[in-house]
Amino acid sequence: MKITKKIVLKKLEQVMDPEINISIVDLGLIYDVKIESKEVKVIMTLTTMGCPLVGMIEAEIKEAIFKIGFKKENIKVELTFDPPWSMEKMSKKGRTSLGI
Repeated sequence: MKITKKIVLKKLEQVMDPEINISIVDLGLIYDVKIESKEVKVIMTLTTMGCPLVGMIEAEIKEAIFKIGFKKENIKVELTFDPPWSMEKMSKKGRTSLGI
């Protein structure tokens, strides 16, 4: 089975923001997923610069993607703040979870 961006995003829906317990996908933190051969790169942001939980989130992303067949050394997480995160990036499910 070929692993697609859709499959990776579905798996990342299981990774929760540790502070508010909403998926990082529903929060709109995942900007892109690029799959090339045996490597996957997740381009993401955080709700705030300097978030002390970035290491925990990155580890959970790598663990989730590892479970679908990538080696951990072939999973890259790139952090960006361009464009900055805003509440408009959240999914309807994420907004509903926060009562927005």
